[in-house]
Amino acid sequence: MADGERELRRRLGAVIRARRKELGMTLVQLAGASDLSHPFLSQLERGIARPSMASLHRIAQALGTTQPALMSLTLDHGDRRVSFVPAGEGIPVENPGGLARSLVAGTRAIYPMLFEGAPEEFGPEYVHEGDEFIFVLAGAIEVEIAGEGRRVVRTGDSLYYPRARSPHLARG
Repeated sequence: MADGERELRRRLGAVIRARRKELGMTLVQLAGASDLSHPFLSQLERGIARPSMASLHRIAQALGTTQPALMSLTLDHGDRRVSFVPAGEGIPVENPGGLARSLVAGTRAIYPMLFEGAPEEFGPEYVHEGDEFIFVLAGAIEVEIAGEGRRVVRTGDSLYYPRARSPHLARG
């Protein structure tokens, strides 16, 4: 593992640990709330393990936040009004069919993410706080939003939906 990735894993673990402690939770409590193992969470907090987007989603929900918020805090270099994230920076988190990275650092009103690749089939539904915005750089994805139906989003298309608390999923 490269030193850069090791450092990003360490930062993500520190962000998760800080949020857990801020809420007064133990690792055992977080394990129960996220339905993940205590040893995995311990390794994650120590920067040894790297979560998938599905695991990070469960952790974020248990901590009352979102995956993009946790990922963006790994890039935070202090309380700055302007965020600059160089190409390729940010912890790569495994996502079905590819990887995901945060495109903004720190605590923000929106958390843009870069997803490279998508699963071929619909996976589990995601539900989280906040709005969601999708812009397709290349290719196409199919997105299903509960109560809104399915849309095919192609190269150059964008899709925005408020209150992503509605169950939603995507496939390539």
